[in-house]
Amino acid sequence: MQNPPNFTDPEWTILKLLNWTTSYFKSHDIDSPRVTAEILLAHTLKLKRIDLYLRYDQPVFRSELSLYKVLIKRRIKREPVAYIVGEKEFWSMRLVVTRDVLIPRPETECLIETVLSILPDDSSHGSNIGRKRILELGTGSGAIILALASERPDHCYFASDRSIKAIEIANQNARRYGLVGEIDFFSGDWLTPLKHKKHRFDLIVSNPPYIRTQVISRLQPEIYQHEPVEALDGDEDGLGCLRRIICDAHVYMNPNGCLILEMGHDQKDEVRRIIEDCNSYDDVAFIKDYSGYHRVVRMRKKRA
Repeated sequence: MQNPPNFTDPEWTILKLLNWTTSYFKSHDIDSPRVTAEILLAHTLKLKRIDLYLRYDQPVFRSELSLYKVLIKRRIKREPVAYIVGEKEFWSMRLVVTRDVLIPRPETECLIETVLSILPDDSSHGSNIGRKRILELGTGSGAIILALASERPDHCYFASDRSIKAIEIANQNARRYGLVGEIDFFSGDWLTPLKHKKHRFDLIVSNPPYIRTQVISRLQPEIYQHEPVEALDGDEDGLGCLRRIICDAHVYMNPNGCLILEMGHDQKDEVRRIIEDCNSYDDVAFIKDYSGYHRVVRMRKKRA
């Protein structure tokens, strides 16, 4: 295992730092060591990653080295890169993330694609007739609802989360992309805030917690030591939140409304049984992600 570098060495250049850090991360079994080194150094120097190679022989100042050393130590302690730099790219958007929200995953883009496949890409050229009412439950950083609102801007969007801090982060991301007025954020536990209201939606979407409680402590330390447990824990069977949403959502949906959920890669059979027991949906479909796992389930509210 390598020793920490002497950051008082006056000969550190960008390329030398990248090479050393890559090797150091490898010795500590850090995933994607080169990419991680690039992201952290680019963040430190306020450069794009490509600029690191355009300026590979540029000396690095002592103050920059000191900051970079702090970031390296944080990553060695298995803090996720997204939390260290305060951002995560998702659906071509750079989203603010903190430890108050789950880090958006690439597989969730399958959920976005499924929604977009059934959501009209216009609202009848300005008419309200074609406008749909879309609700996201458990929005976290706002990644899903922001991606949808950016792709299909002519619909009405709502998003909830029981965490006030998560709603603040989602609002911050909405401001970053000029979508504050396009999404109505509110706080509450799943559909509870709507219990005594007459709101109905054409589409409800969610990426709820679906990991079994006893499995969480066996996940990568980046996950169980740093990400919010309440955004991961799906109860003893991993199905608690999925079950609750499936059993309740149809009450808040317009006729022929659609419910689309992300789920665990091995939960297809259990989720199908929940849907059948609920007996409120038809046209059920399971969609695979790019790794070949059943990642998304889509269902429609049965006609009365």
